[in-house]
Amino acid sequence: MTSDIATMRNIGISAHIDSGKTTLTERILFYCKKIHRIHEVKGKDGVGATMDHMELERERGITITSAATYVAWGDHSINIIDTPGHVDFTIEVERALRVLDGAVLVLCSVGGIQSQTITVDRQLKRYDVPRIAFINKCDRVGANPVKVKQQLVEKLGHNAALMQIPIGLEDQHRGVVDLVAMKALYFDGPDGEIIRVEEIPADLAAEAKARREELIDAVSMFSDRLLEAALENRVTEDLIREAVRKGTISRKLTPVFMGSAYKNKGVQPLLDGVVRYLPSPADIENWAHDKENEGRKIPLGTDDGAPIVALAFKLEDGPYGQLTYIRIYQGHLEKGEEIVNTRSGQKVKVGRLVRMHADSMEDIARAGAGDIVALFGIDCASGDTFAAPGLNLAMTSIYIPEPVISLAIAPVDKKAQDRIAKALNRFTKEDPTFRTHVDPESHQTIIQGMGELHLDVYVERMKREYKAEVSTGMPQVAYRETITQRIEFDYTHKKQTGGAGQFGRVIGVLEPLPGGSFEFVNAVKGGRIPKEFIPACQKGFQSVLRRGELTGFPIVGVKIVLTDGAAHDVDSSDMAFQAAAQGAFREVYRKAKPQILEPIMKVSVEGPSEFAGNVFASINQRRGIIVSSVEDGIFARVDAEVPLSEMFGYSTTLRSLTQGKAEFTREFLKYGRVPAAKAEELVAQYEEKRRQDASK
Repeated sequence: MTSDIATMRNIGISAHIDSGKTTLTERILFYCKKIHRIHEVKGKDGVGATMDHMELERERGITITSAATYVAWGDHSINIIDTPGHVDFTIEVERALRVLDGAVLVLCSVGGIQSQTITVDRQLKRYDVPRIAFINKCDRVGANPVKVKQQLVEKLGHNAALMQIPIGLEDQHRGVVDLVAMKALYFDGPDGEIIRVEEIPADLAAEAKARREELIDAVSMFSDRLLEAALENRVTEDLIREAVRKGTISRKLTPVFMGSAYKNKGVQPLLDGVVRYLPSPADIENWAHDKENEGRKIPLGTDDGAPIVALAFKLEDGPYGQLTYIRIYQGHLEKGEEIVNTRSGQKVKVGRLVRMHADSMEDIARAGAGDIVALFGIDCASGDTFAAPGLNLAMTSIYIPEPVISLAIAPVDKKAQDRIAKALNRFTKEDPTFRTHVDPESHQTIIQGMGELHLDVYVERMKREYKAEVSTGMPQVAYRETITQRIEFDYTHKKQTGGAGQFGRVIGVLEPLPGGSFEFVNAVKGGRIPKEFIPACQKGFQSVLRRGELTGFPIVGVKIVLTDGAAHDVDSSDMAFQAAAQGAFREVYRKAKPQILEPIMKVSVEGPSEFAGNVFASINQRRGIIVSSVEDGIFARVDAEVPLSEMFGYSTTLRSLTQGKAEFTREFLKYGRVPAAKAEELVAQYEEKRRQDASK
């Protein structure tokens, strides 16, 4: 089993939108003989890329869900997950990276490090994923892979090392020079499947030599043997590769490859790089938390005979029931075996074990450590840990960002109502960033997500997959309220209605908590409030934060310090202290000068320089603040901070302003104060809504 694990790689393909992730994955599948014909992302041939298996993905030419597959390259097996680039589907990237051992960071040789690249890199760092970089689109006008490598260093702080240099750029791009073997590689045949190895062209020999020296300098710090060999002028290919592997696995080095996936150039050397430099499951330290021992960290081994530990990282509702994607960290899993969901304590029997290839599957009888497989008919949630009976361990779960936008939906008829309920139940289980609730005042069904595109896709899926026709309201921004002043409170809740009454007194301070959500500090001395009632006070304060008085949106950025109070021997209870906390907060909330906050998005617009003026104007009209702008003669990029409420319909506006030549990305950045006029408008809308609800 050890030899199998040593030759296994679990990798993700991650990048900014339109960097060519899915195109690259399609080539990898072709060269590994997983598919027999290359199809393009936009589906010009009516088929579409293999990994974009949803009808919606093929129509729109974007990746919506991460898709898993497995291939063989030489004697190595590679599990690959192709992830979306759009920030709206960020959860797909988060959960893929949580279970991967390495990643290929795809960069555009024209666009370079773009806003979404920074987000993806942050996600890779969050899960400590080693990566290699692939600079794609070297055949495009304006391609400059050396500049992109420099941006990796300056903007992302990577120790990037060129493993190749291009032979020609733009329409002259013919191949790459391998700086380790010092050979020129050309990709012949109709699909670039024949690699022709030749001597380096004379006009590139000097540059190749200089770049190789740079490479040896960069990687010799990871190998004393290479350093000695360099000093004695006896460097070998194996010594360089050994040092590059060490640096990559320790996440202190990013090897940089290049080519053009669309033109079938540079993909096979990248695959060689994956198996040579990215870690096997045995090279990565994984940990679980012992739930019976205060969450103590326990290292997981890749021993085949050890008790199984696996993480469920993605759920899909297929035609045969729920499909649960799992990554096995320790031990092995066999068909018919019994495992335990350590969150719920429920024992489950493995009925069907499959290996995925996009939307098709292959039944297998056994899977070992490091494998990414799927189970059928098991009820669980995303992030659950499965272990052998008797083991009560939990893996750290996936980071889930908060939704920033909501939309009211309504069924068009009774039949659609039942179908919507089914669809929402499935979608919320599949995607933790998609949430739904019924507004207690308007009784509308509200769906929440990461952006307009995110919600748009789910509404479309309801119509297609569930035949549920829905009407949608205006998108609603997830505003927040906060306080700006420190204020003291002293509140007594007293109620006497025959028999046992209710009594609870709370004294303390309400103060702003910049950048935080809620903090509760118990500073009560001398048992003035009995210890058993302190959690009730905290619960009371928390419950009142769910709905602010100005707009009805949650209250954030509040610190409550409970300093004193009083209790009654008979009349005090949990309920009385909860009511006292709620009353205290409501009494002083308005005196703490509350403010309304709105989500501010980090927006990056890219397009031809000639339209830069139009882009500046469009951002200024939307209350945006321009943070930076870069022009390189042909292309311009504008980074700005714009309120989410002003971003609705921006894609249409941008298209008309730039003749469809510019594109933009956005992601949530922070909450910022709403201008006074807008705040008054929001308060008035909320008051009007409350009046209407009261009159019904």
